[in-house]
Amino acid sequence: MASDEVSAAPLSAPPATVLVVDDERNIRRTLSMVLEGEGFRVIEAESGEEALERVAHSGSPIDVAIVDLKLPGISGLVVLERLRADETTRELPVIVISGHATVQDAVHAVKLGATDFFEKPLNRERVLVSVTNSIRTARLSRTVSDLRAELETRYEMIGTSAPMKRLFQDIDKVAPTRASVLITGQSGTGKELVSRAIHRLSPRKDAPFVKVNCAAIPRELIESELFGHERGAFTGAQTRKRGFFEQAHGGTLLLDEIGDMALVAQAKVLRALQNGEIVRVGSEQVVHVDVRVLAATNKDLAKEVQAGNFREDLYFRLDVFPNRAPSLRDRREDIPLLADRFVASFCSENGLRAKRIDPSVYESLMRREFPGNVRELKNVVERAAILASDVITVADLPEDPHMSPFEDDDHSVSTAPVRVNTPGGSGRPTLREHREATERAYILETLREVDWNVSKAAVMLGVERTNLHKKIRAYAIARGEN
Repeated sequence: MASDEVSAAPLSAPPATVLVVDDERNIRRTLSMVLEGEGFRVIEAESGEEALERVAHSGSPIDVAIVDLKLPGISGLVVLERLRADETTRELPVIVISGHATVQDAVHAVKLGATDFFEKPLNRERVLVSVTNSIRTARLSRTVSDLRAELETRYEMIGTSAPMKRLFQDIDKVAPTRASVLITGQSGTGKELVSRAIHRLSPRKDAPFVKVNCAAIPRELIESELFGHERGAFTGAQTRKRGFFEQAHGGTLLLDEIGDMALVAQAKVLRALQNGEIVRVGSEQVVHVDVRVLAATNKDLAKEVQAGNFREDLYFRLDVFPNRAPSLRDRREDIPLLADRFVASFCSENGLRAKRIDPSVYESLMRREFPGNVRELKNVVERAAILASDVITVADLPEDPHMSPFEDDDHSVSTAPVRVNTPGGSGRPTLREHREATERAYILETLREVDWNVSKAAVMLGVERTNLHKKIRAYAIARGEN
C-alpha cells in the first residue's frame, strides 16, 4: 500500500473498532497494522460465520466492518445482507473488498447497503479515508437520530381523556394535508405541542419547523423578521437577511400569538398564504416560498376581527381547520400521567435518582384549579421533585396560590374568626363555625400524635405543608396547647 499522511486521531478517543473479515492472513495482518497505527482497535475474522459471531458477541460496539467478497462458507454479500436484516446492525458501515470483483458484484454490494467497495490490492490512503468517513457519518447519523428521539419525547403529547382523544383524531386527519390550522387555547395548554405534532405527522416532517413568537417581536421589526430585508433597507441592515418564511421553505412555519401581529404585517402574511409569494423589506423582487403555515393564539380572533384588530380575510384563511388545545380543568384525569412524565424527565435531565409519586399527591393535584394549565402543573411537580427524597408526598407540594386555607367545596371563603364556643343567644354555632372548630381540633390532635412535626402531619392530613402552616396560623394553634 502507498504511504500517506491520513490520520484518524479525531476518532481515537475512545478508539473506534474496525472488524476486518478476510480468509487471507496477510491481508488481515496488513490491514490491522495500518489501522492500529492510526489509533483504531481491530478485530479479525477469517470467515463470514466468524464475522457474524464477532459482531454479536463483541465486548464493545463495532464501528465499521471491512468484509472480503469471497469467503469460505457464506460470502461477504451474505454477511452484508444479514447485517442489514438485523435491527441492531442495520446502520453498521460495511466496506466490501475483493480481488476478483465484477461490476455486477460492486452494484449488488451497493444495493445491499455497502458503504464503499474496493478492489485488491488495497490502497492505504483510500482505505483510511473510507474508514474514517464511514465512522464519522455513522456517528453523525446516530447523533441526529438521538436528538430527533429526544425532541420527539420532549414534545410528546400525553393524555387518555376524551378531549385529548378528540384532539389526537383531529391532528391525524389534518396533518397529512396542506391545510392551514388555527390552534386556539389558554396559555399553558400546549398549543406549540399541537403544532409540532402536526408537523411531525406531515409529509414535511424532515423539512424545517420554524416557530415565531409574534408577541415577542417589536411591531416595527415584524416585517423584517418574517419576510427578511435587503442590505441598507433601514438603519442597521448591514447585510441581506432571510426571513422566517424563507427559513421555513419546504417545511412548516408556526406563527405563535398571531393575535398580536400588526395589521400591516397581516396583509403580507395573507399574500404569502394565498400565492406563496413574499417580498423582502427594501426590495421589489418577489420570492416564492413553499411553506405550510400554522397559527396559534389564546385570543378570540373572531372578537379581534369585530374590534378591528385582526383582518377578517386572514382570519378565514387561517381558520381552515380550527384546533383547540383543551384546558387542564377539562382533562383532570390526565394529571397523574402528566405528573409522572414531568418527574421522570426532570430527574433524568438533572441526574437525580428516579422518584415516585405517592397516590395522595395525585388526589391533591386533581383538586387544584391550575389556571396556568399544563405549564403550571409542570412547575409544581418539578419543584416537589427538588424537595422530595425518594417519594414525593403531599408535604413536598408548594402552596396552592389559588386556594384559601378555609376554602369550601362551593369555593366560598370564610373570613369570620373561628368560634369554638358560642355563649349567649341560642348557643348553637353555624355550620361553618362547627366545621372550622372540628377541623381545628383534628389538626391539633394530629400534630400532637406526630410530636408537632408539621411535615408528617401534612402527609397524614393529605394537605400541602405550606397550607397546613397557614391553617395553624389562622386557627392560632400553639405548641403545648391542651
